Formats: sequence, C-alpha cells, structure tokens
Amino acid sequence: MINNAFGLIYTGENNPRLKDLTLSRSVAALPFGGRNRCIDFILSNLVNTGVTSVGMIMQKNYHSLMDHLGSGKEWNLSRKRDGLFILPPFMTKDNVGVYRGSIDAIRSCLGYVRRCTEKYVILSGSHTIFNMTFDDMLRKHAESAADITMMYNEDDSFNIEDQNIDLRLRFNDSGRVIDMELDPYRPKSNLRFCDVMVMEKALLEYLVEEAYSRGQTDFLRDIILKKCGTLKICGYRYDGFVARLDSINTYFKHSMQLLNAREAGELYNMEHPIYTKVKDEVPAKYGKNAQVKNTVLADGCYIDGTVENCILFRGVTVEAGAVVRNSIIMQGSTISKNAMLDHVILDKGVTIREKRNLIGYDNFPIVLRKNQTV
Repeated sequence: MINNAFGLIYTGENNPRLKDLTLSRSVAALPFGGRNRCIDFILSNLVNTGVTSVGMIMQKNYHSLMDHLGSGKEWNLSRKRDGLFILPPFMTKDNVGVYRGSIDAIRSCLGYVRRCTEKYVILSGSHTIFNMTFDDMLRKHAESAADITMMYNEDDSFNIEDQNIDLRLRFNDSGRVIDMELDPYRPKSNLRFCDVMVMEKALLEYLVEEAYSRGQTDFLRDIILKKCGTLKICGYRYDGFVARLDSINTYFKHSMQLLNAREAGELYNMEHPIYTKVKDEVPAKYGKNAQVKNTVLADGCYIDGTVENCILFRGVTVEAGAVVRNSIIMQGSTISKNAMLDHVILDKGVTIREKRNLIGYDNFPIVLRKNQTV
C-alpha cells in the first residue's frame, strides 16, 4: 500500500491575512519554528511514509520556495526514478499560465499525474503543519472502500477574522461524511479538515476533468462540497499538534506554542524527523551580558542582550542592552543596543536601531517586512 501512493502538493494558496509575511513568498515558503519552512512538514510526512514521487504545484511568488527545495536532496527525493517534480505554471493552448483556482492548477499537471504508476494520490495543501505518516490513513482508506478519505482534527477555537480555508465536517455513526460547511459564520461542528485527502488517481483525473468542463475552479467548493452526497467520503482523525497558518495571529500563536515542550515534542518527533535545507553555520554564540530564557535559538546567532520566550532563526544578532520578549525574529535580523521588542515579528534582514521600542500585543503583534530598518 505504501509503495502504491504518490504525493501532490498545491502551494498556490493566496492568503492576504498573512500580510507582509507573504508579500514576496508563498505560504509554503514561510519560515516556521526557527529553522524550517512550512513546506518541510508535509514533504517530510510524505517521505517518512515511504512516498518516492512528489509533485509540487506552484502558482506565484515561488522563487523562494524553489531555492529552498533545490533538487530535493535533503528529503531523499533527488532520484533517477521518481523524486521531486516542480510543476510551475506554463502557457499552452489550454492553459493561460494563470490559474483561476486549484482545479485549473491540478488539471494543468495531469500529465505528471498520468505518468505516475501508483494507484493512490495523497493530495495536500501547504499551509497546515503537523507530523504524521500516512500508512494508517492509506490502510483505512482501502478497508473502508471510500472514494475519498479526508484528514481532520478537533478544533474548538474559532475567530472568523483569523480563518482562511475553514472546512467543517459532520459524520454519521459509520464514519462517513454527511455534511460539510466551508467558511461558516457559526460552525456547527468542531471537526476541521486538515488540508489532506487520499483518493485513487483515476478518480482525481475524472473529477478534475468533469469540473473543468463545467467551468468550475475550486476543488473544495466545486467538487468536495457539491459531491458530499454522491461520493463516499470518509474521515481520518488526527489528534496530534496541528498548526494552520491562516493569519498573522494564528502564525504568532502556533509559533509560540513551540516554546511548550509537550507541543514541540509532538511536532518534532524523533521517530518521524522533519527534514529541511541544510545550511552549515557556526553554533550560536553568547556574549558576557547574555540572558536567554525559554527560547528556540538557531545556529549562527550572536546574543549579548536579554531574550525571553522567543523564536530566533539563523544568524540573528541581539546586541548588549537589547531586550527581546515574546517575539519571532527571522534570519539575519539585528537588534541594536538598548532596543526593546515585545510581541514583534521581524522578517528576514530587519535592522532595529539603538534605543528603538516596539511593543505589540498577543492578538496584535507588530510585523516588519523583509529588509526594513527602524
């Protein structure tokens, strides 16, 4: 069963609620957890399952993502047979090069899908982060004789301003989906789709071609939602750590959860390692004034100030007298002497000059885009 599935990841999600963080990159390329990108998690999940062929559908702002993925060597997907296939948009008589939605995107890549010899496809987005293998999900999909199996988890939190793609599921006693709500104002269920589904390759081809012939564009809205009653759709429950990067607030909240040892242990499970692009840098260095507490610290950092409850990516500098609390500082940023940051997200290469104070809140962190100087 494991060797009979391939992966298809759609990275074209457009999420304006992430604001400056996705101004020049796709959601899949968004840094998360100190040294990873969002795409690392779903890609590692597939590789840890034993999947050897993965197609990566791209739409826009994908240069950063392509640079990160390279040949797929870090995920053991640089192969003579199968491996990692980058599928960027291109122009043909039938494809204008700009996808109207996920149906257009998948249809433009059906050539890759048809060349795959595996029976099953694991279809996924890239903005949901978790750590699991799909062995059990594939097995249960075959045993239930379902047309589609959708992964879900229990999610009691709800804020309509923070939701991006919110598909709620309701089941009967046999585990079949009997009702769905997409982006509900008041959801009737706390069971939320995790952006991963399993189906046969032949069914995917048929559904996409049929929907395209009717002018439909969105896979969830125009296929899954409308065919809930005619297709046998079952669910697969996942009870581990799940982070959906729907907005600035959810990105900040889920990042801060990694400071909790239990939740960090669920995501970074040593039995199922998360692979990423290797950058050989020197270990973090601490100055004589450094005070660091409850912080995720990547290599290449230099700390000579006070850092508490933070996530620091590679090559961050915190100079003497600077105080950084409850913040996310991305690669290559510099916090100068006697500056103070609290509830702040700094993108790559941001410089905070001496004696500058930036203070946000739990539900309203301050965000500075890449290469800014304050």
